[in-house]
Amino acid sequence: MTTAFDPIELGGKRLANRIAMAPMTRSRAYGPGASATELMATYYAQRASAGLIITEGIQPSVVGQGYPDTPGLHSAEQVAAWRQVTDAVHREGGVIFAQLMHTGRIGHPSLLPDGLNPVGPSAVAAKGQVYTHQGPQDFVTPNELAHDEIVRTIADFADAARNAIAAGFDGVELHGANGYLIHQFLAPNANQRTDSWGGDAAGRVRFAVEVATAVAEAIGAHRTGIRISPGTPFNDIAETDPADLEETYTALLAGLAPLDLAYLHVLEGPDQSLTGRLRKDWPGTLVLNPFTHPEPTGHDALDRVQDGAADLIAFGALFLANPDLPRRLASGGPYNEPDRATFYGGDERGYTDYLALPA
Repeated sequence: MTTAFDPIELGGKRLANRIAMAPMTRSRAYGPGASATELMATYYAQRASAGLIITEGIQPSVVGQGYPDTPGLHSAEQVAAWRQVTDAVHREGGVIFAQLMHTGRIGHPSLLPDGLNPVGPSAVAAKGQVYTHQGPQDFVTPNELAHDEIVRTIADFADAARNAIAAGFDGVELHGANGYLIHQFLAPNANQRTDSWGGDAAGRVRFAVEVATAVAEAIGAHRTGIRISPGTPFNDIAETDPADLEETYTALLAGLAPLDLAYLHVLEGPDQSLTGRLRKDWPGTLVLNPFTHPEPTGHDALDRVQDGAADLIAFGALFLANPDLPRRLASGGPYNEPDRATFYGGDERGYTDYLALPA
């Protein structure tokens, strides 16, 4: 019987266990040019007992940034800065993938240089606000990407993936979830195009498949994962038609499966039956971030590996509060409780501290 504490092969690496650290944006890239810092190296190295670390979202291009002080992987300076992080994790025996996150329409011009504006598949603004250095700001109407700009954006993902490998990462995860650019192309309310990049399900999945294909060709499919969150409403995504949702994600997995990617990472919604259908349709490794709202993912989630629903389980908030989480899970606790009041903030707004908390 397979358990979450058994090793697994992933991307040519032997993971010590099947417990992943989920990607969590921290907004602490205070180094020059939105680059990683020594504090980030300490943070990730402390959590290197995870079978797999997936980093906070990293923008693949300047216009891909949607939050203050998030890191990039589109300059030589950023590549050099990330090396201290990957070296620190590898010294502790860990495996770390960089999550490439283009936020698309989620952002604000004040976060971008040179008069740039957020971009998206269509000129449709998301409802809601984003935090900026000037305080909360309404989302703006994004510039609709022209065909040539879409092609350039795909190349940006591939370039950032090459930069990730140059920086010492073991692979990359493409962020196709939570209402960011890849997810925006998948969702009919954000993607209202009538050309080959939109329209029916086959058109709406094209961008995701072409990004994954380009990245797999750039660094190897064994180093490429992708995260999805079908049916979840983050960042004003509306995937409310069950038939269209099924058709879209069936088409997406059919387009991705021949690439033989390292893994599919599913951020689960309330419908666990959908997870089961994705598991059936996906031929490779499946990482699951289980739906446990309003509680953080806890010890009970490990049963999803044992019952075959997933190959790895991703933990978020509990990993922030417990840097040695695999050890604590193995012994049944005790656990430091995540501070809900601070987890969803940032910096002076109150992000949970990067560094290890006392037992």
